[in-house]
Amino acid sequence: MLTAFDDYPIHQTPDPVAVPATTDRHAYDRFWFNGYTDDGELYFGVSGAVYPNLGIMDCGFSLVHDGEQHAFHASKRLGLDRNGIEVGPFRIEIVEPMKRVRITLDPNETGIECDLEWIPRTANFQEGYQRTDRGRGGLHMEATRFNQFGFWKGQIRYANRTLKVDPGRVFGTKDRSWGIRPVGDPAPPGAPSSQVPQVFFLWAPLHWSDRCTHLGLFENEFGVAWHWDGLVMPCYENPEGLPGIEDPAARPLLQVEHALSFVPGTRQAAGGELAWLHADGHREVVRLEPLLCFRMKGIGYSHPEWGHGRWKGEQALGGESWKIDEVAENDPQNLHIQQVIRVESDAGQGIGVLEQVHYGPHRKYGWQSFNDALT
Repeated sequence: MLTAFDDYPIHQTPDPVAVPATTDRHAYDRFWFNGYTDDGELYFGVSGAVYPNLGIMDCGFSLVHDGEQHAFHASKRLGLDRNGIEVGPFRIEIVEPMKRVRITLDPNETGIECDLEWIPRTANFQEGYQRTDRGRGGLHMEATRFNQFGFWKGQIRYANRTLKVDPGRVFGTKDRSWGIRPVGDPAPPGAPSSQVPQVFFLWAPLHWSDRCTHLGLFENEFGVAWHWDGLVMPCYENPEGLPGIEDPAARPLLQVEHALSFVPGTRQAAGGELAWLHADGHREVVRLEPLLCFRMKGIGYSHPEWGHGRWKGEQALGGESWKIDEVAENDPQNLHIQQVIRVESDAGQGIGVLEQVHYGPHRKYGWQSFNDALT
């Protein structure tokens, strides 16, 4: 189990680096990215991960454009090389750690291709450690996560069309996380839960002209936030101006809030406000307008066939497409979404995403069962 990384003094256990400290089958280590144009006409998502105790590496690339979502999926047996993610025609290459990344998807049978360069706009920032309470019957997770804001440069091809990705117009977020979360083929369930599963999750990285802001939170059914993050990040005109891996000028928010409206009959945001309290006591209210909806199943989240960490064989590849206005909104596989949102506050205008995973009760919005929705 020796790899090239064992020649570096970075070991955390007596085992080689490739051997995880935990024996939990749900161990994972993931790259995740999104990108979107400033007018909300295009969104793409990227995911690539290893599951060391399952022996699997998988990936996904998906885009929404012209009223359709297109998805590429691939999976293979995990090898010893952990220097990035490579599955068939797909590769995530770390060009310069914590700064530059290249994502390529070579010609393949799905017709979806890309060659994209990540250009950071901010330094990296770590979210608070995320650990769920297994006793509530919800999603169990123990994870470290860090993010970065940036731009994209390159091109995407699908359905014999070529889309230019202009860094002056295409914003995005890099997300790296690792730890434990539900992945792989379902294990024997044991005794059924005596509680209705409940998750309320919002995640909103936003680009503004002179800063980037981040909001993320989990709430229980009473609307009590058991985990939240809020941060204001300085921006830099080019990657050479970054102060380092992290930025000493980053400023935490003191409080985050939300007041959303929803598309009738769904749990998909139709509008509303986000708000946060700055360190100087100023409360900033952010009005949001959804522009586009991306189903996270396009990169494996809750996908019935291409779910993360599922054994598909030594090497597997697949693709699919669907019209976004024909999706069954309340099907469990479609509940995890990201919306491109236009935002405005007294400090100006911006663009970003609002990620949402809502199931189970939530008293503030009147939800009482696993997936009821107000008409």
